[in-house]
Amino acid sequence: MRIYNDFKFDPHATDVSTPVTQVFTMKRGVCQDFAHLALACLRSLRIPSRYVSGYLHTRPPVGRPKLQGADASHAWISVWSPEYGWTDLDPTNGIIVRNEHVTVAFGRDYDDVSPISGVLRGGGEHSVAVAVDVNAIADVPAGIVTMR
Repeated sequence: MRIYNDFKFDPHATDVSTPVTQVFTMKRGVCQDFAHLALACLRSLRIPSRYVSGYLHTRPPVGRPKLQGADASHAWISVWSPEYGWTDLDPTNGIIVRNEHVTVAFGRDYDDVSPISGVLRGGGEHSVAVAVDVNAIADVPAGIVTMR
């Protein structure tokens, strides 16, 4: 909750190479930054934790605001507890992960689960733009994942 309360979601403040120390100083960033910050704190206490990459359900529950990070890839963390096993936490939205999060990959950090990897040769600028809508399909039983 401390990250959720004290840090501002700002998609223009950082990029994938921004160090966690800078995020801590600026007190702003995006979900990947907040996940990395939470992991740094937990690991400094020797608490097993991992980076989670995925998506959020696009439509918010009735009467609740749309979660930050919807319509794009999202990141959160998973923390190990001997009593409860792995528990996923979303520091960007200040919540325990439930049904609205769709996990794609686990890793140590963003570099382990980056949606794009490879080598670029030559000059010039490049960019990647992604838009994702995650919606429930009423006819599919819970727990079944489909791709359209």
